[in-house]
Amino acid sequence: MNYENMLSDRVKTIKPSGIRKFFDLASQMDDVISLGVGEPDFATPWAIREAAIYSIEKGKTFYTANQGLLELREEICDYYKRRFHVSYDANDHCILTVGGSEGIDIAIRSILNPGEEMIVLDPGYVAYTPGVELAGGIPVHLELRDEDEFKLTPELLKSVITPKTKAILLNYPSNPTGGFMTKEDYEKIVPIIKESGIIVLSDEIYAELSYEEEFCSIASFDEIKDQVIIISGFSKAFAMTGWRLGYVLANKTLTSAMKKIHQYIIMSAPTAAQYGALEGLRHCQDEVESMRDSYKTRRNFLVKAFNDMGLYTFKPQGAFYVFPCIRSTGLTSEEFCEKLLEDQKVACVPGTAFGAAGEGFIRVSYAYSLEELKVAVEKIKLFVEKYQK
Repeated sequence: MNYENMLSDRVKTIKPSGIRKFFDLASQMDDVISLGVGEPDFATPWAIREAAIYSIEKGKTFYTANQGLLELREEICDYYKRRFHVSYDANDHCILTVGGSEGIDIAIRSILNPGEEMIVLDPGYVAYTPGVELAGGIPVHLELRDEDEFKLTPELLKSVITPKTKAILLNYPSNPTGGFMTKEDYEKIVPIIKESGIIVLSDEIYAELSYEEEFCSIASFDEIKDQVIIISGFSKAFAMTGWRLGYVLANKTLTSAMKKIHQYIIMSAPTAAQYGALEGLRHCQDEVESMRDSYKTRRNFLVKAFNDMGLYTFKPQGAFYVFPCIRSTGLTSEEFCEKLLEDQKVACVPGTAFGAAGEGFIRVSYAYSLEELKVAVEKIKLFVEKYQK
């Protein structure tokens, strides 16, 4: 039997992740310094781990409510109001998900009909475009510009909205670029969103990892709040990647639609993770700020290092990635990463893994110790010297 013929046409046309390719190559080599993983190098704060352990010891190992623990949903709503000045109701507006990834999936599937368009920022996280395609939608790639520090400008937004546009997927602070939207930046595009009536999916997983500028949620604008679905979670700021816990926040109609999908594919998010997250929101803000300060120090080091070696890098205001321009080497993004891995055993991710607009760039994560980054930078410098024009 030809099992290829048994596969879904949509699955067959989905491209493999460009990030995974370089992880797989690096895993086959010894002594590789990998700067490709978007995962905190910190252990989850002890108070979170302890709370999860205690919940297991107390026998709290059963399913929670489908939407998640009410106590945690209430805490999330309090957190968003306290930190980001956006108010939601725990019963009507919040669902706990298996990571932010499930939140993105159920948000897309709850609103898209086949043939409808969703605007996806380019460069953008690798899962966005396949998520739209798997839902039967049409991804419309909006190419951001490095001269704008990969912000979404009103001119760019207007240029891609059509009568078929149903939604736009935003991610600020951004993976992969570290791009950032301030309140003033959002003020310029909110009237366009309001007038067009499109839904905004706002992936705010890096909200706490904002540096000089204060994070602003696009849902904080009352005139479009009901058009916004917030997707977030605990992986990045609370160093809880393996716990697989996220959440969505939206108006009651949208939440009810997402809950229909959620209740059929997920009985509930991991129970121990929910008890740990509850403790994290209540008592671990100091640890979050300490990790953020460490990332900021690493960011400053990498931005200076790349600029000193002639690979222009703007200073990202959020997340834990820098996005150096490597055009001066004469290599494509893919060539640069492949040759760097072969020559110096340093793994980065080509910008093209995140869309066509990523050509000429590489993504470098600084979720690694400063000592590791210093060694990696010296190796990259030796490599660049061979190709710099």
